[in-house]
Amino acid sequence: MQARTLRATLAGALVAALTAAGAAVLVTTQQGDPHGQVVAGRVDGTAAGAVDYNVYLPPGYDAATDRYPVVYLMHGRGDTSAAWPRVAADLDELIGAGDMQPIIAVMPDAPWNNRGSWYTDSLYTGTAAGGPGVAVETALSKDLVAHIDATYRTVADREARAVGGYSMGGSGALRFATAHQQDFSAAIVLSPAVYTPQPPADSSAREYGGYGVGASLFDAARYEELNYPTTFEGFDAGLPVHLFIAVGDDEWPNPDPAEAHNDIDFESAKLYNSARRVPGITAELRIMNGGHDWDVWQPGFREGIVDVASRLRTEPVAGWEAEAFGTSGDDRAGGVVEHADGSTTVVLNVAGDLSGHTPLGGMDVVVLRRDASGKTLWQTTLGTAANDRAYGVVEGEDGEVLIGGYTRGTWATGEERANDDMFMAVLDAEGKQVASAQVGDPGAADRAYGVASDGAGGIYLAGYTSGRVGDQPSAGDKDIVAARVSRTGQVLWVDQFGGAGEDKAMTAATGPDGSLVLGGIATDGLPDAPGKGSGDGWVAGYGPDGVRGWIAPVATEVNEQVSGVTVLSDGQVLAIGHTKGTLGEANLGDNDIFVASIAPNPRARAAALTPAWVTQLGTSTDDRGAAIVATPDGGAYALAATYGAMGTSQGGVDVVGFAISTDGDVSAVSQFGSRERDGSDEWDETNLSAAAGAKGVWATGLTFGAPTGFTNAGAGDVFLTRIATGPSASPSPTASSSASPSASPSASQPPTPSPSATAPASPSPSATTGPTSTASGSASPSTRPSPGLPSTGQGAPVAAR
Repeated sequence: MQARTLRATLAGALVAALTAAGAAVLVTTQQGDPHGQVVAGRVDGTAAGAVDYNVYLPPGYDAATDRYPVVYLMHGRGDTSAAWPRVAADLDELIGAGDMQPIIAVMPDAPWNNRGSWYTDSLYTGTAAGGPGVAVETALSKDLVAHIDATYRTVADREARAVGGYSMGGSGALRFATAHQQDFSAAIVLSPAVYTPQPPADSSAREYGGYGVGASLFDAARYEELNYPTTFEGFDAGLPVHLFIAVGDDEWPNPDPAEAHNDIDFESAKLYNSARRVPGITAELRIMNGGHDWDVWQPGFREGIVDVASRLRTEPVAGWEAEAFGTSGDDRAGGVVEHADGSTTVVLNVAGDLSGHTPLGGMDVVVLRRDASGKTLWQTTLGTAANDRAYGVVEGEDGEVLIGGYTRGTWATGEERANDDMFMAVLDAEGKQVASAQVGDPGAADRAYGVASDGAGGIYLAGYTSGRVGDQPSAGDKDIVAARVSRTGQVLWVDQFGGAGEDKAMTAATGPDGSLVLGGIATDGLPDAPGKGSGDGWVAGYGPDGVRGWIAPVATEVNEQVSGVTVLSDGQVLAIGHTKGTLGEANLGDNDIFVASIAPNPRARAAALTPAWVTQLGTSTDDRGAAIVATPDGGAYALAATYGAMGTSQGGVDVVGFAISTDGDVSAVSQFGSRERDGSDEWDETNLSAAAGAKGVWATGLTFGAPTGFTNAGAGDVFLTRIATGPSASPSPTASSSASPSASPSASQPPTPSPSATAPASPSPSATTGPTSTASGSASPSTRPSPGLPSTGQGAPVAAR
């Protein structure tokens, strides 16, 4: 097997500032010196009086004219600003290696209230703990920031400003970032001394007046007023914030079991899980080896500053040309297909009211037929009184379309039932349902995540059952199920197979002879494919008659999932997904995207195949391949979700598209999205699909933001765009003569994006769902080569072999 890894190569180049500010040069550095400098400064007249600080200026600051992003670093209780300069060597190293863009770091001293101010605007008026409290929060978040912007060459904008801290400083950093969204866009929160709903009885948060009122050193109501649940409740999703949270696994354990929930490691996990549920906040959590000290804070800072610096912007981001559909509920994409006349069928899964749609109950399926200009020709609602979700749409015969997915209702009657079943529904050329079928064990959960045409007017469904479907007995917890259903709703065949663990098909595609290819994840091996890791990716083939043939594991000793498959014109099968291991030459950090090539052998019945080649690509953050579709040039186009920067980072999680050739070469990488999370949900389950069109590839998926010209309708919405699959592949708008049901446009006639439809998102199975455990961002989000790909001097991607 040929293996390659496309590695993130990050530049340290700076770009033009958004705003102008005065500059004062304090110390001269020789040009070419790889070291930054730490100098002392003071600002008088703040809300808390004089503030002393240290400031780190990056290598080459004196010789340059560029403006820089800024991070403010706050120390813990009892410490001084002298604690932070130790990270100057880390910054020099990371900037010099190209792992992050050059940055200014400001390290203020906080001497007030015997160094226990908690970085609040204290209302304490007593004489204990060093005397009355002062307005530390205002002094640092407003007055110091204004002084730094006027004194140094900063980019004076929230998009280029972050805050960080450890212990008490971690509490302050969290407060500043979430209570002052107009000033900060990210925070590094290390071992934060935050407690909900109240600090434990022995916490120093009660002792120094930071949360005091009047003569009382601590006031419970004041604490709750300033604590993060309050800032989360009033959070403005229009000003997104990213949190990098790190804590040691050896934090001090409270000996009182009743207060164990206030242990800082426990509280950090609560903070993370609360933050990721707030619209507009993205979060990363690291559990590190160590206690409440610099054995955690220094490596935590190193990873955190790379993650945060990758998100700081020094120039405006280009608009996102796409169309949005959505309701006030949490909606998902259900797929797209282009027809021969240029019209499209777009499938939405909606959880609220939509123009022209009467909710049936739970989540419903809405199908739109649109002409080549984007005008809606007809709209049909499908579903039951329960939750129904489509995972793909394919073209049938005589203008029909077939939709597949799962339902918790009885399709024929609309009544709710206890368990999910696979479903398929057939709509004629006018949008009328003419046939349907349900497949599953009535007493168990069955879902279809993969949908493909059978090449004869019918449909393939692929997913799982937790019971028994067809003639095969259950092999374990969940088994893989594949089924073929005719255009009249007749189930032609069903096959069930698996190992002892939890096995799921996540995707399906059709071969040129009408054969079926599917892929997914297995947690304890499959027949003829022994398990390697906690989750193994796999691809398998069926004949049109339902006879299962070859299987190809795509697995390491760690964890993989196949989320998309396609069959090229030469019969080659390409599978896309994510890996925590090394399928290519090297792992780049956390989950990486992979594309694997399999050459099917129809005679290899019940035999395992080995991929011919695997290309692994991504950033040092969490990157997940989601969908892939064959293109007319004989290659394919793929979609993925990334926390990092494979192009220019747009926000918390972005969509990445790229072309891949028949021999695994990657080109035409584009990264797009909003400032919010795009392409995957809070649990990092991707919701992206792709479909070929005459003028490019349609991409559709989930967004918690909105394309240019649209406003998010509430929670998750659906985007649709078409990507021209040339050398400079990027989403581009198309003309639209009438608006389809969509998220609220901010202009009366927003541009309708070019096609970018795709099949539904691939839900991660329980083996891979849950919080992302590791990630560190890429470097400068402005002018730089495409991270995830080696770069020539011109920034053109080339494969590392």
